[in-house]
Amino acid sequence: MQLPDYWLTRPDAPLDEKTRDTFDELLQATLQISGCPTIQYTLSQPKWQFLCYIADQGDMALHGSGNPDIARFEPRQSNDLNDFGNQKAVYAASDGLWAMFFAIVDRDRVRSITNACVRLAEPTGTLHGPYYVFSVSQTALTNQPWRTGTVYLLPRKPFTSQAPMPFGENQVHIAQLASFEPVQPLAKLTVTPEDFPFLTQIRGHDDERLQEYASALQTGAPWPAD
Repeated sequence: MQLPDYWLTRPDAPLDEKTRDTFDELLQATLQISGCPTIQYTLSQPKWQFLCYIADQGDMALHGSGNPDIARFEPRQSNDLNDFGNQKAVYAASDGLWAMFFAIVDRDRVRSITNACVRLAEPTGTLHGPYYVFSVSQTALTNQPWRTGTVYLLPRKPFTSQAPMPFGENQVHIAQLASFEPVQPLAKLTVTPEDFPFLTQIRGHDDERLQEYASALQTGAPWPAD
């Protein structure tokens, strides 16, 4: 079963052994510093590729925020249409691009957001993706409600993954994680709107029809018409 064309795919970028080694060296050097150091990023590779590489290794959870000074994440009640996302928890992503979206969208300037990051699993276990959807309030989109933000690197161990959901004969794996205990970040990376490769592909939606968009994402239906 294929996803509708409004789902985006991760940009192509070469990830050879030299690039992996460079990313590993930067991360390990940063983690040698106590506290929550800011990653001094001067590499030629895009920041999104670095974050995706870290997340894909499975040892880190990523959290995007507009606050650059978070020393400890505390569980707090979320407000989400999905049960897993509507708990008192610390939420994070197992995908670098998804975390970047939360970092660069100024939530004070948008009424709501609709977004997703998924992988499709065939009955054989073969995984496809990741696939993304990013949308903000249509009324805010024309004003470009973006900001410089921070992506925090958190230890993966205290987090629980969202359970897969059925999607035709396949299953959908959602890159959402939740921790029900406080979490201290290990490091952080400053990101700008220009670092986000999907900036011009962020959609707009009607705030009064959020359930329609959520249903479309869950069932593979077309994007609701304006």
